Amino acid sequence: MSDLLVVKNGIVVTMDNNRNVYEDGTVVIQGNRILEVGAADDISGEYNADITIDGGKKLIFPGLIDLHVHSALTRGISEGLPLEAYLTDFWYPLNRSLKPEEAYAAALLTYGEAIKSGCTCVNDQYRHMIQCSEAAERLGMRAVLSSNAADESEGLDTLHDNEKLVLNKHGAANGRILTRFGVEWVPISSVEFLSKVRELAEKHKVGVNIHLNESISEIEMSKERHGRRPLELAHDIGILGQDCIAVHCVWLTNTEIGLLKKTGTSVAHAPGSNSKLGAGVSPVPQLIEAGINVGLGHDSVETNNTGDMFEAMKMASVLQRAHNSDPGAMPPEQVLEMATINGAKALGLETEIGSIETGKKADIVMIDLDKLRLTPVVLGENFNLLSHLVYAVHGDDVDTVIIDGRVVMENRKLTLVKESEIIAGAQKAAEAIVERFN
Repeated sequence: MSDLLVVKNGIVVTMDNNRNVYEDGTVVIQGNRILEVGAADDISGEYNADITIDGGKKLIFPGLIDLHVHSALTRGISEGLPLEAYLTDFWYPLNRSLKPEEAYAAALLTYGEAIKSGCTCVNDQYRHMIQCSEAAERLGMRAVLSSNAADESEGLDTLHDNEKLVLNKHGAANGRILTRFGVEWVPISSVEFLSKVRELAEKHKVGVNIHLNESISEIEMSKERHGRRPLELAHDIGILGQDCIAVHCVWLTNTEIGLLKKTGTSVAHAPGSNSKLGAGVSPVPQLIEAGINVGLGHDSVETNNTGDMFEAMKMASVLQRAHNSDPGAMPPEQVLEMATINGAKALGLETEIGSIETGKKADIVMIDLDKLRLTPVVLGENFNLLSHLVYAVHGDDVDTVIIDGRVVMENRKLTLVKESEIIAGAQKAAEAIVERFN
């Protein structure tokens, strides 16, 4: 019999189909799955727990799903650049020189920060993904991994690199590591390359991540190179579909919104990165109204400076309210769905993660409510904790993180890897990269 872990005396916000909230809730975990969840008085029996966590003054919530991530080391260096200059003058040259051990250091840093801010699953698209997988396995992170691949920009990962990742790491760590095929950018990809991405995804029965329609200049470059807008080309080639995550989707025509809907393609919205790069504001309310599944991502700390998904949630809401002069746009309930169950659906994992329900994987975070900025806590008819989650909680309010039934952070301390090691390794790798880049 696998270990039994009981989390009790907390306020459980389940994000299940009925949006159940248990103000005095208990979650019972057997192995890596949730055995039972509910009000303390309704739990079926007494459990002889191997581990008991007291959730007093804490909110228990599904682990956040960061639907678009690029592991990174060089935070705060490439400031003030538009997207194209950032990519061609900074990101591509830097990543061409990236060494496998540096990618490992970047992944440890990125996933460590994710765990410490309440994220239990990342959809990471970077380089040297075998090493990124090893970092995720060591930290206990749930990760979906793909390469930043293209065929017309020398030195980036190739489809061969990506296929090697799929063959070696799909299903690793007892299923905690999954893989996809990744497309870096349509303007530096040939039609043959894009067609091969779809062919390999079908062959290996995995999904696709692809950046689409992030900036006006990207669209113009694609029209000049391919005669079509990026999303139109992706549709015509057959890349779009229920297993495809279209990242960004800032500049969309009504026709393109229709193509996303028709194909069942999910969108990964990255409001922090889009805003900081001056790329624009994705029409997320219109996408949701059209019935398109939209998840949320932080993108990269090189373009967003922080991996805090609570910050991403707040920005996703307030950006639309400002942009549309609508104080009711993107309410907390909708944004919380984007960061949990919508992300799970986009990854094809909606039956496994994204909510606290019996039978699902035990990916749970506990948030300390005993804070000045989270006071008052109002229960009952005027329940205010959904608002707190989107507009007031910071990543460093997360106290405990459980991934796949394992406590990977307790009392703000990572349990499997020392933070001092992560920081030292990332600092050393970043210094080497910057020296080469200069």
